Amino acid sequence: MLPLPSLRLAIIGLVFTWVIYAILPTLQYRALSEEDKDARRTAGSLEALEHRIISLGLDLQGGIHLVLEVDIPSLVRTLAKNKDALFDDVLNQTAAEALDSDSDFFTIFSARAEENSLRLIRHFSEFGSRTPDIIAALRLEADDAVDRALEIIRNRVDQFGVSEPTIQKAGGKRIIVELAGVQDPAQARSLIQNTALLEFNILQDLGVGRDVMLKIDEALRAAGSPPEQPAADDTETPADTLEDALAAILGGGGDAPAAVGGLAISQEVLGERPFTGYIFNVGNDFVVASRHRHAVDALLERPESKVAVPTDGVFMWSNRSEVLPATGVDDEFYTLYYLNREPSLTGGVITEAKANIGSLGSNAANQPVVNLSMNSEGERTWARVTGANVGRRVAIVLDKRVHMAPEIRGKIPGGQTEISGMKDMDEAKLIAIVLRAGSLPAPVDIIEERAVGPSLGQDSISSGFRAALYGGLLVIAFMIFYYKGSGLVATLALTFNILVVLAALASLRATLTLPGIAGLILTVGMAVDANVLIFERIREELDKGKSIRAAIDSGYARATVTIIDANVTTILAALVLFQFGTGPIKGFAVTLFWGILASMFTAIFMTRTIFMVRTRNPKVKTLSI
Repeated sequence: MLPLPSLRLAIIGLVFTWVIYAILPTLQYRALSEEDKDARRTAGSLEALEHRIISLGLDLQGGIHLVLEVDIPSLVRTLAKNKDALFDDVLNQTAAEALDSDSDFFTIFSARAEENSLRLIRHFSEFGSRTPDIIAALRLEADDAVDRALEIIRNRVDQFGVSEPTIQKAGGKRIIVELAGVQDPAQARSLIQNTALLEFNILQDLGVGRDVMLKIDEALRAAGSPPEQPAADDTETPADTLEDALAAILGGGGDAPAAVGGLAISQEVLGERPFTGYIFNVGNDFVVASRHRHAVDALLERPESKVAVPTDGVFMWSNRSEVLPATGVDDEFYTLYYLNREPSLTGGVITEAKANIGSLGSNAANQPVVNLSMNSEGERTWARVTGANVGRRVAIVLDKRVHMAPEIRGKIPGGQTEISGMKDMDEAKLIAIVLRAGSLPAPVDIIEERAVGPSLGQDSISSGFRAALYGGLLVIAFMIFYYKGSGLVATLALTFNILVVLAALASLRATLTLPGIAGLILTVGMAVDANVLIFERIREELDKGKSIRAAIDSGYARATVTIIDANVTTILAALVLFQFGTGPIKGFAVTLFWGILASMFTAIFMTRTIFMVRTRNPKVKTLSI
């Protein structure tokens, strides 16, 4: 198998090139000071670098670990009608018993209702006429409440700018949130626990938004301090004059949407259009490349910009970035909306929001839609707002992020609203969750909080580094002392083994945790075992009087089967841990899996290639082993 050293060396060279390519961004990022990071963030180049580095887990860089629990009793109380003393008593009994029991809340609730002769149909008639049906419906409402809480928390965690946060459901009513790198736990708690704010704001006309942007340009030019740009952006754009800039914003003078074309922005353009130089027009929206979003935010925060924006308007971002085929480039873009500052309606009036398929005969037949219902107050306001703004767009805003901005096609009396325009059913379900999240969020309590300070994280890194260094040096000393020149070959393989694992973590955007470091050290030990097994076999063959080349071939042939047998079982164990484990267990499984693969490559393939190259010279009569 692959007897040619040149081919083997080429494969090793390819792997080495990939390792350097994958690890270099992490080294660059770790070398940056906080000032350098801020400068890159403003220039829009930090996000791309962060996507290529090895993320550190909560235990390595500090942060907070929260366990949140949806308050199911409060949710049930909110859903109930005709509440009386008996209902409250049964609910309180259930809540108290559920705290001291592992039993399901609704199982206890059903049993207590039966014991106290509480007729559930009196309080939950819309959920069915039989107790099992009502309990099943309440379970679904509880699951839905957890999904809503998840969506709210995800929206808010984005505000921290945390890279790779962990937000996941745990059991039926709990949510685990891990925010690595968050330095202010109190701010995080406050932001997560606040009530979600859902609003409906009317979009201002495209021309009005354009005029405000040009006023911002004028104000910033008068201030005389154009933003700094990275060297990579120092190229010309197709739109290099003010007329072209206006055409870009207006979509070709209003005749046709402007193609984005090039996204590089020259210093000349930014000097003339310090704000709109970042903004492009796609269809009826203004969009900004995701890497320039921070720069636009910084410009909007400047006093000159705030003065230029009328008091009745406000800029808001879309909740997520997306690739826009109309731009002709692969970059991701955020949409920048210009809205009425005061919402026309808030989410508290929504009583129901469901994702459905549009009915036959409607404008959205067989298309995913969201159907809304409102209370009487919402019905009156919504009819007035939609009647006065037919043909305009209304933005659905949750926590100051625009989730979508559908067009109002006519006056909507009765509060029954159908929202169309979603690309698939998943997006329709997400919008429905967003709408429900703002209208009826179940209370969410923090039942566990652990803060890991940066100093403790640094201590963990230092301890892990020292353990790995001392252990590695001890292993290297033993290998060189016992196997001499071959020990050096094994040392080279061990070092490359570690680099391959780190490169795999960076390429997969995996998070390195303390258990992950333990998995890495374990694989190093297994790699040493493999080398010891191979070297001992070669020694046995040499003792039988075989030539060096024959002894190496026989040694590797005899040891390889044993090594593969042992490693395959470990890989299977790692896969099981990854599939069924969570948090630290997954971190251990990831490094163990890739460590074993790297170990087989370096201990078997790489070391044998070195021996093959070394023994090709006929003058070599002995092997240092």
